[in-house]
Amino acid sequence: MKKKTKKLAKEIALLQEQFYANSDRSMLVVLQGMDSSGKDGTTREIFRYASPNGVKVTSYKKPTEEEFAHDFLWRIHKNTPKKGHISVFNRSHYEDILIQYVHGWIDDKKRDERMAAINAFERLLVNDANTIIVKLYLHLSNERQKEKLEERKLEEDKFWKHNPSDWDERKHWDDYQEAYQYVLVNSHYPWTVVPADSRTYRNYVATQKIHEVLTSLNMSWPPLQTS
Repeated sequence: MKKKTKKLAKEIALLQEQFYANSDRSMLVVLQGMDSSGKDGTTREIFRYASPNGVKVTSYKKPTEEEFAHDFLWRIHKNTPKKGHISVFNRSHYEDILIQYVHGWIDDKKRDERMAAINAFERLLVNDANTIIVKLYLHLSNERQKEKLEERKLEEDKFWKHNPSDWDERKHWDDYQEAYQYVLVNSHYPWTVVPADSRTYRNYVATQKIHEVLTSLNMSWPPLQTS
């Protein structure tokens, strides 16, 4: 399966170059999942051979004071891709429904309002900016998450990933599952659920999805400009 993933990633690099050369549309890849579900690793596998000139990754963490002073989509909109480019969101605008709702910082009414705003925002990107949106939910089991968080405490090359707050968030596992279910059901544009317990299978499924979407565009190289 690793060989298949590698082959797909190499083909994605060529497709991404054609995508960049034509510059008639853009792509937004949204990655969501519980802590340690493998968002970083998945991104590396998909775009391991792609040109960094046409791919940008943005990771979203706790909003800064300036970001809190604006509407919740302000920090998102400025990172959307321009034509010819692929933007990857490692976590995304959905965090403002997920973590904020789980911790009780917003109520049902505000959650529903934000869901409606997100759907309108994504429709704007698709209809006005000709953006292709691909949303991947990396579905990790409770048992596997515990194993991976433990690895971060035991393996030297993963010490830097360890964050005690991840264990605090784990206590809200059931609430997060309900919150993700709400997002999956109420999103206007569909999600692809990627099984994430196995790194190898996760990378294959996610890479295959991006390859499928780019291939479906039936791209060709732009014609020679003679004048």
